[in-house]
Amino acid sequence: MTRGAGGRSDDLARRAAAAVAGFTSTGSKAPEAMFGGPGGPTHLIRSSGVRVRTADGLDLLDWTMALGAVALGYAHPRVVEAAERAVRDGAVGPLPHRLEVEVAERLCAVYPGAQQARFFKTGAEAVAAAVRIARVATGRDRVVHAGYSGWLDGPTIGAGVPAATASLWTTVPFDDVAALEAAVARGGPPAAILLEPVVERAPSASWLAAARRLAGERTLLIFDEIKTGFRLGQGGAAARWGVTPDLAVLGKAIANGFPLAAVVGRADLMAAVRSTWISSTLATEFVALAAAQAVLDVWAETDVARHLAAIGGAVLDGLAPLAAPGLQLCGLPEMWFLRFAESERERGFLLGCVRKGVLLKRGGYNFPSLGHERSDVDETLRAVREVLSEAPR
Repeated sequence: MTRGAGGRSDDLARRAAAAVAGFTSTGSKAPEAMFGGPGGPTHLIRSSGVRVRTADGLDLLDWTMALGAVALGYAHPRVVEAAERAVRDGAVGPLPHRLEVEVAERLCAVYPGAQQARFFKTGAEAVAAAVRIARVATGRDRVVHAGYSGWLDGPTIGAGVPAATASLWTTVPFDDVAALEAAVARGGPPAAILLEPVVERAPSASWLAAARRLAGERTLLIFDEIKTGFRLGQGGAAARWGVTPDLAVLGKAIANGFPLAAVVGRADLMAAVRSTWISSTLATEFVALAAAQAVLDVWAETDVARHLAAIGGAVLDGLAPLAAPGLQLCGLPEMWFLRFAESERERGFLLGCVRKGVLLKRGGYNFPSLGHERSDVDETLRAVREVLSEAPR
């Protein structure tokens, strides 16, 4: 780990606090979200492979992978080359680019049950579209929901969300079949059951099966695979656990960090887009589509899923003996995190890891990538052990 001269990070933090509402436009990257408070790096100037260079000159081995948006490693050469070519070709135009057709066809070929796709720029936007499709297809409004599905009205309940909108959403705990059954039964069939298939741990077999059974033919089952798609595999949780949703939302890793999301599903249901209005100016810009095409090429040529599972499994195996009262290891090999009972101990641990040259995320998943190697695992485990051994219990 190296540190450059000057207080560039402090200066950027001061300017960000003054000029950017809420410090950063991605709330999960704010100091409170990353580390539980100040003291860590606040801005970066470069990301490459599995390492980032911060504004004040720290070189860090990164496991956040841009909140899971990167599965191949930062600035993967194939993705960069494809994106640069698309930029030189104009990036946008008055008509949809051929890549929209090609990427849609390829996504439908790898995701279970998918026959058509519709593209967006963010996962939250795509979730909103999937819910609107479900409401048009069913003629109903209510949604039963488990997990996190973005900041838009409905999935997020809180200040600024109209009570009338919130009333259309029923949130149930993850993997609670009884609660799901009760929520679906209450008030008649909902328009959709919208689930994140993984929430801190793998789902039980009965959970996804119950969701499919309760949806039946009158309610749409929607999987939010924004985190799990192109990480657990190209077919995400649907392929891993053998439960096919009516619609699925993909995002994050499908374009390895370029802004792209998609709703995929059965053609008869996706036809609802012609009965409502779902459109945005840059949904078909073709830099992100070119990046997604390159990602699909890499997945076709390389067993990315096996590598992610192997690297993540090695991390979990190394961390398992360190679990203790007040420190819990959660998640899957492909998406894992450490949970501390005490927030100050967690903050001290994360800042300690930064001092050792390793960047981990507070309260959220860390993600292996194709760029991570076994030497990165060893470096990380060594840093974690040292920080835990140095910290007061």
